[in-house]
Amino acid sequence: MTNLLELYVKLGGLVLVGFILGRKLPVTVPTHLGRFLYWVGVPISIVSFLRQSSLSAQVWIAPAIAYLAILLGAFLGWVGIKAQAHFRNTVPQAPTQASLLLSAMMGNTGILGFPISLAIVGKEYFAWALFYDLLGSFPGTYGLGVLVAAHFGGSTQNYWQTFRAVLINPALWSFGFGLLFREVAIPTLVEFWLDKLAWSVLALSLVLIGMRIALIGSWRTLPQAGMSLGIKMLLVPLILGSILPLFGLTGSTAKAIVLQMAMPPAFGTLVIAEAFNLDRDLAVTALASGVILLLVTLPIWLWLF
Repeated sequence: MTNLLELYVKLGGLVLVGFILGRKLPVTVPTHLGRFLYWVGVPISIVSFLRQSSLSAQVWIAPAIAYLAILLGAFLGWVGIKAQAHFRNTVPQAPTQASLLLSAMMGNTGILGFPISLAIVGKEYFAWALFYDLLGSFPGTYGLGVLVAAHFGGSTQNYWQTFRAVLINPALWSFGFGLLFREVAIPTLVEFWLDKLAWSVLALSLVLIGMRIALIGSWRTLPQAGMSLGIKMLLVPLILGSILPLFGLTGSTAKAIVLQMAMPPAFGTLVIAEAFNLDRDLAVTALASGVILLLVTLPIWLWLF
């Protein structure tokens, strides 16, 4: 409990700082900060933490579980939309359906999942969170997520643009470089500052989340977002988390996987929503309310697993 409270103080404090700055600074600042983290900060942190992570043959199970979580979220989201149409006699418009499905499928396993995994299960098990994100959540978001968006949004002109974004994603390249760089000996001082820089990047990522929340203009789509959040942050981790022992995953390893499955919707859902003209307000509301809901759900997963 002491560790959890300390985590809340750190995470909540950094997000609050970002929220305050987001209200005071020009709206272009979060954009520039996001670009810096995307192209420079996050790749450096991946290389640094990979050097300190313990890799095993089992770690390749993590991406497979990520795909299971995405598909289960999509199925439950589809069931939820059909149930809403049956009981309320109202069918959400196609762009709204797409945003609902994406929010139920894709998790913020990078910017938010990385610091939480590091704080709770430590660097030794960070590889599980990393493989879950970079080989599971990320390609799932920009693969299956784009297919869903194109189907409901009725747009195909952004396929090549999205595929190109995946190919040049610096996080994937730094992941490959980090695996090769793991065994290379570097001076202790360089290792020290590389580690400090990596943690600073994660802190800036949390500040960026606060900035993005500060820019939300309306919470009117919160009731709709609630269905997606219930699926993404409650049902999926509960169902799949309960069968992790069947894959031989227990203890801190299982905890690292469950934490990634229980993350709120990904920022990628907003990127896709903007690219394919989906329900942007719903995507933003799901992102922000998911971060707040995490404060409630996180102790539940730590207690159950």
